[in-house]
Amino acid sequence: MQRFFDRRTLLLFLILIYLGPVRAVMTNGASGFSDWIVSTLITIPGIIIGLSFHEYAHAMVAYKCGDVTPKVMGRCTIDPQAHVDLFGILSLLFIGFGWGKPVVVNPANFRSRRRDSILVGVAGVTMNLIVALVFGLILKIVVSAVPAILTTSFGHTVFMMFYYVIIINISLMLFNLLPVPPLDGFNVFTEIFHLENTQFHHFVYRNSMVILLVLIILNVPSMLLSRPIYAIVSFITTTLFHIF
Repeated sequence: MQRFFDRRTLLLFLILIYLGPVRAVMTNGASGFSDWIVSTLITIPGIIIGLSFHEYAHAMVAYKCGDVTPKVMGRCTIDPQAHVDLFGILSLLFIGFGWGKPVVVNPANFRSRRRDSILVGVAGVTMNLIVALVFGLILKIVVSAVPAILTTSFGHTVFMMFYYVIIINISLMLFNLLPVPPLDGFNVFTEIFHLENTQFHHFVYRNSMVILLVLIILNVPSMLLSRPIYAIVSFITTTLFHIF
């Protein structure tokens, strides 16, 4: 089993490499690769912030609902070291969609098992939306206070870092709503339709990595989520805060 897991992990890594830097080189040559490097570096703050707050929200809501497991395991913190999953962050870096280290909870400790499981499930994506809105407001204040920020290379870089915090958090929010384990959407889907002890649930969990690999290979997340991500980011930056 461990050997099979290693092969699947290696395959996922190779797929991410292809979808990220390799495809950039194939499309635009050396300039495409350099552009990919620059854009990847600019997204790192957004990735760290998005993952940390996403998993922190899961942990704190579970703790507030009566389960001390996340607290005992050191997950009730925004420290990125507690939450970063290697391949989840690589996935975010290479293709813009990813995940953090899942927060372990014991639903038996919840005051209301079904209700609290759903609350914990939606806590992460809700936090990502809040972070995106907060950084939209920050970006609005910065642009209003320093209108010339985009006229310098450094100012433009800072602007783009803030902008990518919004994009990454909306990407995390929508990607994690997909009903595929280990993503939050599957846990919420399971609780809503009472699937926790069904053969379907066990089958999907046993084959979750394979399913995720197939979706990534077929570019399903991008096809499903690119337009909604663009629409929500545009609403935040243009309609809500009038940044552009």
